[in-house]
Formats: sequence, C-alpha cells, structure tokens
Amino acid sequence: MKKATALLLSGMMALSMVGCGASDTATTEEPTTDTAAEAEDTTSAPEGGVTIQVTTTYAGEDTNAQNYKDAVAAWEAETGNKVEDSSATSDETFKSRIVTDFEAGSEPDVLFYFNGVDSNQFVEQGKVVSVDEIRETYPDYASNMKDDLLGASPADGVNYSVPVNGYWEGMFVNKEVCEAAGVEVPTADTTWEEFMDICATIKDAGYTPIACSLQEVPHYWFEYAIYNHQDAKTHNTLPTSADDEIGQAWAAGLNDIKGLYEDGFLPENTLTATDAETFQLFTEDKAAFLIDGSWKVGGIESAVDDIENFTVTHVPGMGNRKSTDEIGGLSMGYFITRKGYDDADKQAACVSFVEYMTSDEVVSKFAGTSVTALKNGAKPDTSSFTALGNAALEYAGSFTGISPAVQDNLNEAARAPIFGDMASIVKGSVDAADAVAEVLSIANE
Repeated sequence: MKKATALLLSGMMALSMVGCGASDTATTEEPTTDTAAEAEDTTSAPEGGVTIQVTTTYAGEDTNAQNYKDAVAAWEAETGNKVEDSSATSDETFKSRIVTDFEAGSEPDVLFYFNGVDSNQFVEQGKVVSVDEIRETYPDYASNMKDDLLGASPADGVNYSVPVNGYWEGMFVNKEVCEAAGVEVPTADTTWEEFMDICATIKDAGYTPIACSLQEVPHYWFEYAIYNHQDAKTHNTLPTSADDEIGQAWAAGLNDIKGLYEDGFLPENTLTATDAETFQLFTEDKAAFLIDGSWKVGGIESAVDDIENFTVTHVPGMGNRKSTDEIGGLSMGYFITRKGYDDADKQAACVSFVEYMTSDEVVSKFAGTSVTALKNGAKPDTSSFTALGNAALEYAGSFTGISPAVQDNLNEAARAPIFGDMASIVKGSVDAADAVAEVLSIANE
C-alpha cells in the first residue's frame, strides 16, 4: 500500500508578502497509531469514557483520510472515549447535509468545517462555541496556535475554529497522456492561449484534455477561470454588481468555461458525470489534466500503479494573473458545537478530541510542509514522499501570489445559480452575466 504524501504549501508563507485578498479513495489498512499516539492529550476525559459524534471532510480521496482514522484510533485508545464518525468528502452535497443536520438539531458534537460564510449561520444561531469561551474553562485550548490565524468568523470577527493545515489548488497532470498526444507538460511559462492549443492537440489524439465534472465539482475551474481576469489582490473580492469590473471578470471566466465545453475539452458526460467518474478518467490514462486541491495527492497515489507518471503544475494564466498566482489558504478548522459543549458528560471529551487533533505532532503529520497556525511550525517527515509528492513540494514553493477561494465568501444558496446550474451556462440557455447577477441578488438578501 502506498503511503499518502501530506505535503502542501511551503510557498504559502508568501501570504505575508503578496497582500492577497488581504477549500478521495480512503485506504483500507487497519489504523496504526505510531505517530498519532505521540500527541499530547491535555484534557482528562470523563471517567468510563463517552461517545462523541464527529464529522469531518477527511474521507474519500483526501490525502489525510487514513491519517485521520489513525489519529482517531489513537485518541480512543488513549482516552477510553469513542468517536461516532460521519465524515464525508467535501462538496455541495456535504455542505447541504451539514446545514440540514443543524436545522434538525442533529448536528455533531465536533465538526471540521469551513471558517467562512458557510459557517456564518451556525455562528449567528449560537450553535458553535467560541475559542474564548472554551478557554474560560480550558485555558490551554489551542494555546499552541497563533490566534491571528485561527480563522475568525466573517459574521462577528470572533474565532470559533482551530485549524489543522492549509491547502492549495493546482493542476495535476497525467504525463503519459501528454506524451502519447505529443505535447509538453505545461509549465509556469505556459499561457492560457498555449494551453488551449495543447488541449486541442490532446483532443485530436483521442484523449480527454480536462477531467472535470461540471455537474458536481465546477468550483475549481470557476476559481481559476475568473482569476485569469483578475489578480491576487482582487480575486477574493465579491462584485457589487454584474456590471462592475469584478462582476465582468466573473462573467468572462464563466464564458471561458463555456468555451472549454464547446471546444470538447471536457469529458463528453461532464454535465452528468460524478467527480469520481471523471477522476477515474484521469487516473486510467484517458484524460490529461485535473484541477483539484492539495489533498488530492494522496488520492492519486492510492489510485495508480505508476506514480512517476503524474505531476502537478500551475494553471496557465492570462492578463494580470501570472500562472504562479495560486488559490490557497487556511479555510477550515475544528468547531465544537453548542450541543456538544453544553453536554456535561461530553464537554471534556470534545475539548480533548480537538486538542489532540490540533496538537503539534498530529498537525505536523497532516500538514507536511503546508502553512499551519502552529506557533512552533510543522515538523514534517519527508522520507516517504513519492515523485508526485516531491513535485507538489516544488510546486508549493514557487508561488508568487496567493488568494483564498472567493466562493468561500458565498453561502450555498448564493452559489447555486452558478455551481448548481453550470449546465445551463455552458449550453448558452443562461447568460453568464445574468447568472452572476442572480448570485449577487441572493447574496444581498
């Protein structure tokens, strides 16, 4: 069984320099506890142990899916508590499920979730507990973290979650498909126009240029398509109207995706296929390119026999965006819900679990070389890095600009006119500018 490589984002330290804008096949090995067991448990669990409900996005092809299972098993063994886990891959369906659970009063005790607009309603409804409140009883809670990186809620500027590791989004490449089609792997110097020529050549050779499900995960291409009409300083800004400069950039980016669809550069079933199906095209040497997050490194490692055949590179840019200007940040963290915290039997166990999962040792294992909020920094073990892992490490160290994903500034309802109806946009039955206007109308309600 290949070891998943948790590397990511050494170049994210550039955040302090670029002024930017200031988010799946798990292995079946039995959990091991060698590294995770070394983490300190600073909170005593109730005598006899309790069961807490936990939901995360550490599932499917996430690089850290197995690391998460190992850490949970280690915490259970150390504390005598148990985790009832309902983790799932992060997509719009997952977000809908979480919202529905909160509305029904069936939210978990601990939730690993998005810090931005997606969690605003939980904050506004008083259903998650602030770090400051937890510290009133547990003063050492998240004391190993830099407070200014904890991910303050846009709703009130207060910290509610404790992060683990950062992320980046990049373009994974199947080198065998590129070689068979007679094209070079794109580099930081490849322009968007040159990339379109590369895609045309790959299509003519009988391969799918881009593995993407517009039906299920259109957001990666959305981010970079609109980024290509902006820059690192403006990307994480919502339009005020469909007619302003940013609104026009969004419409232009959507029309670029429409162009990819019309040119046949996406899978024939991109409007109905699942992400798993299009990912399979990529790993089975039928598609050349895949935009996804840093967590996908482990999914690719687990899905293929020859990892030397895969690499990651920059999404070709245009205009003011350099190809080395990337999407990335610290967008998620562990929340303790009011439901879990106010349960006298579960409170200490919930705090213990989050402290364990965000300890220096566990964060280092999850983060690899990514940016973290740790005061002492991550201490990764790079001995097991694969060829793809090393390529990703090099990639993460070459960023010239970084911006968070702007979609995180929109709630699920506001994203729907674009993400939920991408088929109508690329088919031309809905004008891109009209879709942007509808997004803003819902966002401003």
